[in-house]
Amino acid sequence: MVSKFREKEVAIKLRKSGYSYSEILKKIKVSKSSLSEWLRNIKITNSQLERLRSKNATARKLGSIALKSKRLSKTKEIIDMAKTEIKNLNDDYLKVIGAVLYWAEGSKQSESEPSRELIFTNSDPKMIKIYLLWLKTCLQVNSEDIKFEIYIHESYSKTPIVLSSYWSKVTEFSVNHFCKIYIKKNKVNSFRKNNGDNYYGVLRITVRKSTDINRRVMGWVEGICLQFQRS
Repeated sequence: MVSKFREKEVAIKLRKSGYSYSEILKKIKVSKSSLSEWLRNIKITNSQLERLRSKNATARKLGSIALKSKRLSKTKEIIDMAKTEIKNLNDDYLKVIGAVLYWAEGSKQSESEPSRELIFTNSDPKMIKIYLLWLKTCLQVNSEDIKFEIYIHESYSKTPIVLSSYWSKVTEFSVNHFCKIYIKKNKVNSFRKNNGDNYYGVLRITVRKSTDINRRVMGWVEGICLQFQRS
């Protein structure tokens, strides 16, 4: 009983000195409910309250940094492990990968546009690289038959030279291939994920005289669908 009374006195003294509940609990081994009961009528000064708020904010920030670091470490570990699961890919895999990419992001022919050429639009540089490799390797498309156009909203203040240089580096085509740059006037959706300093617009890739190639690619897509049909 004496010990409990002494603990209460120490707790009240610490609280009046501006200690937080968590700081007091580290010094006095009592339950949080007992501590709350002892201190419920104890007032602290505004400066002490501000200190506690600042301390809590710092603790939350440090906690957030620690969680982010842990998340990034776990993400890297998973990605590195998953990389090892993809290996020994040959041109047959590339054919399927490219066909599925075009299926998702390419322009398809229709009754109203039966002669649509091969047109692919995206902003992901890695995807663009794979797509161009697929064009040359699996479809035997000549470089001179590939046409590029850049589309970007006017709110992104990048000069034509910056844009053409960026996409030239990504595609390994001369900057002369990127003279067609279209500035979009419409309002940018504030929820779009592609924004900021690392955004260089969308690249539209057209293959000249590729109506039959488009039909062939759609045949590949149909073949993929048939291969994975389940009865």
